[in-house]
Amino acid sequence: MPDINELQDFATQVRRDILRQVHKVNSGHPGGSLGCTEFFTALYQEVMDHNTNFDMDGKEEDLFFLSNGHISPVFYSVLARSGYFPVEELNTFRLIDSRLQGHPTTHEGLPGIRIASGSLGQGMSVALGAAQTKKLNKDKHIVYTLHGDGELQEGQNWEAIMYAAGNKIDNIISTVDLNGQQIDGSTENVLPLGNLKAKFEAFGWDVMEVEDGNDLQQVIDGLKEAKSRTGKGKPVCILMNTVMGNGVDFMMHTHAWHGKAPNDEQLEKGLSQNPETLGDY
Repeated sequence: MPDINELQDFATQVRRDILRQVHKVNSGHPGGSLGCTEFFTALYQEVMDHNTNFDMDGKEEDLFFLSNGHISPVFYSVLARSGYFPVEELNTFRLIDSRLQGHPTTHEGLPGIRIASGSLGQGMSVALGAAQTKKLNKDKHIVYTLHGDGELQEGQNWEAIMYAAGNKIDNIISTVDLNGQQIDGSTENVLPLGNLKAKFEAFGWDVMEVEDGNDLQQVIDGLKEAKSRTGKGKPVCILMNTVMGNGVDFMMHTHAWHGKAPNDEQLEKGLSQNPETLGDY
């Protein structure tokens, strides 16, 4: 396992990858990607038991489903730097005929991608099917999911949340990225989510919180604590507080960078705050 300094270097390089991907094609979603860098780093580099020799069956390994698929830049970077496909392929992000589409899809055959996640609100439903399949197959591994907080305004999530507890699907850990921002503004202004902890608990979930989802050690500890709570009759939810655009000062604390690419000058400023650690692609 890498130590915390190596993991920090990994996360810093991922931030560079995110900025460079969206800048090159003047398109993409840097804000949420930057905010979830620690989560993906912790999951793929420290916590999840996964196999880079990818196959869609996913037997005898942990699985991850990204529901808020627009944050594909961070997902692609971490998959590449974890060994799923060549890092150089990040150069093809959002290009015609690329395997790295703006929202991940399966028909391109990109290793690591298990579902198409362009439409919000569907990831948990698919993940619950995978989790139930693991139970039927006597596979003790865990299914992980990630969701945006604004995404929880989609009603299908709550059907799935109710289904998970009602069927005692206790081999799933669903993390909600609580950055308080969505494409049109703050979640509070667009459609308030209320007390999510109370909501998930009322639906029968075991709920825990990560106070600072941009503190790598806190995220690692939180995921490991969540793992220790699986297998006890309840699905597990992590409410993870993050800052949209974290690590690039002019992108932080605003929805403005939800889906906007930096210009040349902004790219250089963002990269200067995240020095090259593992080598640019």
